[in-house]
Amino acid sequence: MAFNKLVAVFLVCIVFGAALNAEKAAAVDEKFKSCFDNCLSECLADNRGYTFCEMRCDADCSEKEFMDKLKSRFN
Repeated sequence: MAFNKLVAVFLVCIVFGAALNAEKAAAVDEKFKSCFDNCLSECLADNRGYTFCEMRCDADCSEKEFMDKLKSRFN
């Protein structure tokens, strides 16, 4: 009986932890999407090719995302 309760508590902790991480991931994804969409529209407005703009914006926004995560970890 105690083992079943322990397993139940463990599973609740896993689900709760996954829910928190999913919420953080959604916020990060929205920030990346906003960065990428703005960058892509500006790049395409400069009459550059879609593939060039996609690769450039993906690299730029990924770098910004990484730096934000790094700063938040050490603050």
